[in-house]
Order: sequence, then C-alpha cells, then structure tokens
Amino acid sequence: MNKKFLGILFCTVLLITGCTTPQQDTKSTYGKTAASQGNVIFIHPDGTSPSHWGAARMLHYGPDGRLNWDRLSKMGVYLGHLKNQLTATSNAGAVIHATGVKVNADSFGLDENSKPLIAASGKPQTIMEEAIAAKKATAIINSGIIPEPGTGAFVAKTKNRREFNDITKQVIESGVDVILGGGEVFYLPRGTAGRHAKPEESQREDGINLIEVAKEKGYTVVYTRDELLNLPAGTKKVLGIFAATDTYNDEPEEELQKKNLPLYVPNAPTVAEMLEATLKIVSQNSNGFFIVLEEEGSDNFCNFNNAKGCIEAIKRADDAVGVATNFIDKNSNTLLVTAADSDAGGFEVIGVTPKDFPLDRPLPPTSRNGSPWDGRDGTETPPFVSAPDKQGKRYPFAIAWAGFSDYSGSIVAKAHGLNADKLPNTVDNTDIYRLMYLTLFGKEIPPL
Repeated sequence: MNKKFLGILFCTVLLITGCTTPQQDTKSTYGKTAASQGNVIFIHPDGTSPSHWGAARMLHYGPDGRLNWDRLSKMGVYLGHLKNQLTATSNAGAVIHATGVKVNADSFGLDENSKPLIAASGKPQTIMEEAIAAKKATAIINSGIIPEPGTGAFVAKTKNRREFNDITKQVIESGVDVILGGGEVFYLPRGTAGRHAKPEESQREDGINLIEVAKEKGYTVVYTRDELLNLPAGTKKVLGIFAATDTYNDEPEEELQKKNLPLYVPNAPTVAEMLEATLKIVSQNSNGFFIVLEEEGSDNFCNFNNAKGCIEAIKRADDAVGVATNFIDKNSNTLLVTAADSDAGGFEVIGVTPKDFPLDRPLPPTSRNGSPWDGRDGTETPPFVSAPDKQGKRYPFAIAWAGFSDYSGSIVAKAHGLNADKLPNTVDNTDIYRLMYLTLFGKEIPPL
C-alpha cells in the first residue's frame, strides 16, 4: 500500500469519525486558530461611546475623515454590567479588566467580604501582577492621578477607591517599571512642597515621601514633558509626576473661563507622548511587555458636561491609539485592546444646517425636552463647527447631555494587531482580561 493511498484513507477516516489531527485541534472561543503570545497595550478611554468618538471625528477630521480608532481591525459590542448592578463604576470596571471576574460596584480589588479576589486565572493576582512575576516589562499611564482606578486597580487593593494615599503607595511598591501620571499630592507628606504641589496641598499622613522611596528603588523621576521626552537611552525604570492632582482641570467651561484655567496643564505630556516614551523603555525587555493607559479626562470632563474638554480628551486618547498602531505596524507581536466601561454624561451629537444653528449665534440652553446643550465654549455659546467633508463643506453641531452620571450607553471594544481576531463580537467586560491573558501568557481561560 503506497503512501499516497494511506494518506487518502487516513483523511477519509477523519471525515467519517469527525476526529481531528493535533494540528487541526486549535479552535478556541476567541477565534479559529490558536493564539500567539506577545505584548499587550490596553488603552482605556474612560467614559467614551461611539457618540463621543463621533464628535471628535467631526470636529478634527470632518464627517468623511477617520480617527485612528476608526482604523482598528476588530470591534465588539461591550457589555459592562457588574455583579450587583447594570451600569459600571470606574473602580469595578477596572477591577474586572484586571482580574476577569465580576465584582460589586464598590470593589477596588476586594470581594464583598473584603477578601482579595482570585482572578480568572485561579491566582490571587491581577493580570499586571502576573506579568511582573513573569519578569515582563510593565507600565501604567494616566492623565489623571495615578491612583485613579483605571490604572491603580491593576496593582492595588483597598476597601475604598478614595484611599488615594494607600493606593499610590501600593503602586510604588508594585514593581511596575514605568509609572506616569498626576497626583504628586499623594506622594508627599503633609507640609512638603513638590515640583507641582504646594506644602499645604500634600496629603500623606504617614510621613513617607514616596518620591524618595521610588528613587531608592531605582526610578528616574521626571516632572514635565521635556524631562520625559529627553530621558537617556537605556533608561529602564521611570516615575513621571506631571501635576499636583490631575493633568487636566475638570470643571464646566464657564468656571474655567472665570479662573482663566486651561483644559490641560501646559507642560504635562499627553497620554500619546507618555505612551511613545514608554514603548522605548519597555520594548527593551526580551520577555515582552504589558501597558495599561487611561485617558481619564474623557470621563471627568463629560461628568461636568464640559463638551469642549471632553472632545479634547478623546482626541488625546485617539492620538495614543495612533502611537500604538504605528508601533504594531513595525512590531506584529503586539495586541492593542481599547474599551471604556461606561458612557459619561450621556453625550450625544445634534447636527443641523447653518440656518438652524447660525455659526455666529449662541445656541439655546436646552432642547425642547429640556436636555442641556453645549456649544464650543459651553452653554449658550455658538455651535461647534466640523472640519470639512469631501466637498469642502463645514457643518455646525451641538452636544446634548443626558446628565452628569455614567450610563450603560452604547460601548464598544476594539482590538488591533496580534490576536485581534479573537475579540468576540459581543464582549463581556470579563473578556477584556481573557484576551489580554491569552496574548501575554498564551493560555486560554474559558468564559464565565
């Protein structure tokens, strides 16, 4: 019996019995083929729905233009419910992303009995803690204070999300290689002046100067955009502290105008600049890397119904997406995942003709049903005007608000690069963890 005949006979048996060869038995719930192992960049543009992204697209690129976010290759509808309520909180959403298990709305890494969570991997560690233990390079980046849940929950556990001093201490003690954000007041003892914080603003009551602790641990400390972007080649551990609190001023437009405050601290780097600097550092590690980045301004500005600030924050998040996709173009062993956990402010775009919204006249304060409207500088100001479309036309638009809260909204998750095809079409919030875990460690964790 010749080899060709044996091959045909073997294939026929396989078809009849339904068996598969080891090479064929690689299907998973995340896609048609087995996952490849590599790096992960998780970008959390907090509070954003497609409506938020749509406004940024219209304003900066026009209705026919495209954001970096638009170019990501895979998308799924995101389900953000928690263990005990439908709409996510920032802290519980971050804990779920970090552990892959459902938690109550008040969780910051602990269960309802104040016990540390066991992650979906079966280990009492977040996915970033596992990455640190595996000697991968790690980084957390935030435009807000560093204990903000979107980053803090990946390396800290507390009973209350507002225990900023304790969370900041846990971040410094975590072993994360790159720590970039605001919140200098939580690093310094009371009465201690910092580069940004006044002595009366510093918050620590334990007498510990965490900046000095970080230096002892080998961190290079930087305080401005210029210092970050001019780090010496070969730098491996960095602590960046770019503001006393957040790097943005999250108040209504009218309040910022009264106080003559900008949307963002001028000498602080954007999250895109932070990511670009971080990639140079973490890509030196031959074991791979894991980065968690949060643009928090997109949530906070929207919670104050500041449309101008919210759209600026979304543009900054999109610039970071562009940095990540440019990196992936040259490094195909990297996955980008992006997802919000809620819809901040119930942000919606209303776009009509210049006859309805004259470009030089203030908008009405509300719609006919009482929904507040924002123009380009707040309430009762002229409308935003889009960038040109393909015909060179520009269009007026306003932002309507549902309220000040976070809503379930229409959230989508996106993925690009390595294993992006394994993002489900309908994405439970626990799936974000599973896709990241699959890529970082090459291990599939079955859905709940």
